[in-house]
Amino acid sequence: MKKYIILLRGINVSGKNKIQMEALRGLLKELNFTNVHTYIQSGNIVLDSEETASVVCQKIRKGIQDTFGIEVPILARTVAQWSQLVENYLFSLENEKIVAFTFLNATSKETNISIQSLGEDQYKINGDIVYLHCPTGFARTKLTNTRIEKKLNVIATTRNLRTKLKLLELATL
Repeated sequence: MKKYIILLRGINVSGKNKIQMEALRGLLKELNFTNVHTYIQSGNIVLDSEETASVVCQKIRKGIQDTFGIEVPILARTVAQWSQLVENYLFSLENEKIVAFTFLNATSKETNISIQSLGEDQYKINGDIVYLHCPTGFARTKLTNTRIEKKLNVIATTRNLRTKLKLLELATL
C-alpha cells in the first residue's frame, strides 16, 4: 500500500468549483481509497492506495467529474517525494509566509520562465516542481499558476510551506 498526497487544482477558489471536503472524502472512500484525510478547503488530500499515482489521479478525476460535474486537474506525489521538497529548497526558509512549491503534472525541460519585473521574487525549476521565494507576498507575485502553466505548457498548482508541512504530518500519522 502506498501513501499519496493528492492536490486538486482550482477548487473552492472564489466560489468556483465548490466541493465540500466531507463529500469529497466520501467519494474517495467509495473509490476504495483508504486512510483518507483532507486538509482545509482547497483540495489537499492524503490517502492510501495500491494503484500507481497515474491511476489514482485518473480515478479521482473521473469520480469528481461523475459526482460533482467538475473537471479538475489532479496531481499526486508519494510521501517520499513530498519529504524531499524542503531538503531541495534553494532559498531561505526563515519566513514561511514567502515560501511555496508549485507542483507540475509533467517534468519540465525548461529552466527559465521568461517573466519581466519579478522584483525580489525568485524561482527554481527542478523537474516537476518549481520552488518559489516571494518576499513581496503571493498576492503580488507574477509567478502565478496560470503564468507558470502557460510558460511551461503544464498544469500547475501551488502550496505554501505551512500546507506542505501539514500534509506531510497527516501522511506520517
